[in-house]
Amino acid sequence: MPGVQRDEGLSDGALRDGAERGSTLPFVLVCWTVAALMAFGAIAASDAFLEQQSVQSVCDGAAIAAANSTDEGAVYANGVGNELPLTRATAQAAVADQLADGRTRLDSWSAETDGAEVTVRCTRYADIAFGWLFLGGKPLERTAVASARAPTL
Repeated sequence: MPGVQRDEGLSDGALRDGAERGSTLPFVLVCWTVAALMAFGAIAASDAFLEQQSVQSVCDGAAIAAANSTDEGAVYANGVGNELPLTRATAQAAVADQLADGRTRLDSWSAETDGAEVTVRCTRYADIAFGWLFLGGKPLERTAVASARAPTL
């Protein structure tokens, strides 16, 4: 090319005009920062997923326990029918009994029934890994809903 000098020690096509000058340190630091944030994000997401699975498991067990709790007064008064009758009081008592083992920690729960199916809602606030980075130090709310039908005859 006219007007451009080539250095014999440089590879073919490399120019000596200084266009390729600069430090790669900022680029390397940005790449490492992005990679670290991605790794921290993956760990935090995995922790949140495992917390959700734990809450869902507890809620599923509580719903099954509540669905298996029969209102004995209704059975004696009205008979069995096609399915065992459920009441809100017996469902809540069964959920409380299921959660009283001490292995599970929930911040709140509720149990509702229509007489044949029970729905349990469970909530836990959990501190996840790197929550200080992604949530500003606040706990993550994990809520699960489970429902189960009373046994049929």
